Order: sequence, then structure tokens, then C-alpha cells
Amino acid sequence: MSRMHQHPVSMPMERSTGIVFNMSCHTFAVGTIGLPLGGFLFCVFWSLLFNFSETTATHCGVPNYLPSISAAIGGATPQRYIWRFCIGLHSAPRLLVAVAYLNFYKASRGQSWCCHVNFMFNVLEIFCLLLLTYVSSSENHVIHQLAFTLFMFFSLGYMILTLRIWKKSQKYNTVSVEEWRSYTWKKNLFLFNFIAFLGSLMCYVRHNMYCESGVYTMFALLEYLVVLSNMGFHLTAWWDFFNKELILCSPEDKRF
Repeated sequence: MSRMHQHPVSMPMERSTGIVFNMSCHTFAVGTIGLPLGGFLFCVFWSLLFNFSETTATHCGVPNYLPSISAAIGGATPQRYIWRFCIGLHSAPRLLVAVAYLNFYKASRGQSWCCHVNFMFNVLEIFCLLLLTYVSSSENHVIHQLAFTLFMFFSLGYMILTLRIWKKSQKYNTVSVEEWRSYTWKKNLFLFNFIAFLGSLMCYVRHNMYCESGVYTMFALLEYLVVLSNMGFHLTAWWDFFNKELILCSPEDKRF
């Protein structure tokens, strides 16, 4: 009987903390980015293995060896379903991270107006990604192309504003090793993303003008690098929130 009376004493102590879920923020960041990364890799490799001819076909019939992202994620199944599942599932955590960044920048970086514009660009990037995911190029090419254009505009705008916030804050705040590493990776990934995007744009225009063999393959490869560097930029949250935790609390009088 003495052992049974020990349990009621420990239970209120656990409930008094109010914590029902706890996860490190860098683990949360990796899991959030891991969803679109896994979906992207699956779609590309599945298309190459099982849907090569239809996903690499071009309008002018020249040889092509890589599917474009639009063809890989929206041209065939099960790729279309896997990609939509991964993007839909990762969107809510991405919005949560966007809010976390808004509070983080306002608290530690200042520049309130820039933080709010940065937050708006981040949210709009996520919504444009959802739009171009759920409206494939084969279903409505105009809307898909518009969504992709807006996605790149807000994505690059978000990166530029993020670098501006970090650059300005370095003049007034002491920067830790993790923060300096995060800023360095952000800057390098932005430059890589921008150069890869310009290269893919040039290849796309050249392919449509001259239909040269191999040009569309180069466009697809550069397109992959744009997507991967975008994911890498967002993955720098690993360092930004390295010593932070995501905690879900409940009032003490609630029971689950």
C-alpha cells in the first residue's frame, strides 16, 4: 500500500509544468525541410526510373535526360500525390517557423517594418508554393507559371530582406558562432540560388528559341539546384534556433 500512495504525489508535479509536447527547434527545422526534400527526391528518381519518356519529352522532340520539376511533380502518379502530400503537410510547420522568425527578429534585431515585410514575403512564398503544387502545369499552365513566378519573386525577396536584417543587426549586437555561421550560409545560399535561377532562365529561353539538344536537361538541372538551395536557406534555422525548444503547454486544470 505504501507504494501505491507514492504515485498521486508525483502526478500533480508533472501536470504543474503544463508541458504536453517538447521538441528542439533544430530537430523541428530538419523535419519540416525533410518533407519537401524527400518528396522532391522521390519524384525525380521515380520519374527517371518509371516515367522517363513522358516526363522528359519536349515540345520540339530534342533529346532530354532529366525531367523538369513541373513534369516530375505533376505529370504522373504517384509522384503528384506524394509531392502534394509532402508540401501540404510541411506548410503548417513552415507558417509556425515564419511567426517564430518574426518574433525572433523583432526581439533581437529591431527594424520592425523590415521584419514585418520579411514575414509577409515568407508567408506569400509558402502560399505560392502551395498554389503551384496543387495546380500543375498540365492542369492549368497559366496559373502554374504565374504561381512559380510569384514564388521566385517572394523567395528571393525574403532572402534579400533576411540578409539585410542580419547585416544591420551585426552593427549593434554581439554575434555568436552559430549566428555568424547561419548568416554566412544564408549569404552563400542566396548567391547560389540567384545565379542558378538566372542560369535556368537563360536555358529555358534558349531551349524555346533554338531547341538545341541538352539545353533543356541543363535547365532541369539548374532548376533542381534552385529548389535545393532554397531548402538549404530555410534549413539555416538549425543555427538560428539551435538552443531553443518548441514547447506545447496546457493549463493546469486541463487533462488529456
